Amino acid sequence: MKRKSSALSRIYTAVIMAFLYMPILVLIVLSFNQNKSRGAWTGFTFDWYRKLFTNRLILGAFVNTMIVALVSSVAATLIGTAAALGIHTMNKWMKKAVRMLTYIPIMSPEIIMGVSLMLLFVFVRTELGVPLELGLLTLILSHITFNIPYVIFNVLPKLRQMDSYAYDAALDLGCNPWQAFYKVILPEIMPGITAGFLMAVTYSLDDFVISYFTAGPTSQTLPLAIWGQLRRRVSPEMNALSTIIFVVVLVLLLVSNLSSMRRERRGRKAVRL
Repeated sequence: MKRKSSALSRIYTAVIMAFLYMPILVLIVLSFNQNKSRGAWTGFTFDWYRKLFTNRLILGAFVNTMIVALVSSVAATLIGTAAALGIHTMNKWMKKAVRMLTYIPIMSPEIIMGVSLMLLFVFVRTELGVPLELGLLTLILSHITFNIPYVIFNVLPKLRQMDSYAYDAALDLGCNPWQAFYKVILPEIMPGITAGFLMAVTYSLDDFVISYFTAGPTSQTLPLAIWGQLRRRVSPEMNALSTIIFVVVLVLLLVSNLSSMRRERRGRKAVRL
């Protein structure tokens, strides 16, 4: 019975993985197809990758996407980590209340977030007189806003797993508060910070709804560029760019997981010694 259940679980897992990754595999294959049509394979080619680097529209959208993703993810990681540290030090009831409030942006539909942020920026410009036009800055601010909760909920579990007396012990051994944080707390929560940063980058690259409401005419991102092409036909260059992004994200995840595994092994060896 155990062998049958294990075999069925493996088959079930394989079917789920195939269901998840088959569309990505189709996209990768089509990026090497000579024909623009998605219905027929006419031969292998790298032409779409070469044409990608001469397409100003796609490259401009890609540059905007990377600027928004990296800047917003770094800012959200710093703010989210600081917020997680603050939440961790609160009492039980305050911690529950703040965590519940942090869940609201995650559980709310993106269209509500997008419309509310757009109205906020319009209010700031028209009522407060701040020269804040919809563009790259509003895009970055919007992405920071919806990325912060993901960073918080990646860092908080690492803070709960940490030895609560390690910080006090570092202070007793002569460290000042900054040294104790840098040498004791930061290494312990670094896997959560890294996971939160990578999740923020991924969500920022993928976002369409919030970017649609908060982007200006000169700050088009890749999801918005793809949406604009759907009225006609998505160009094969977009398939090539999506393939490159997928490979880069996959490599980053592998590097992150390998580094975390090495840190865990070093920690186990240190405990044994």
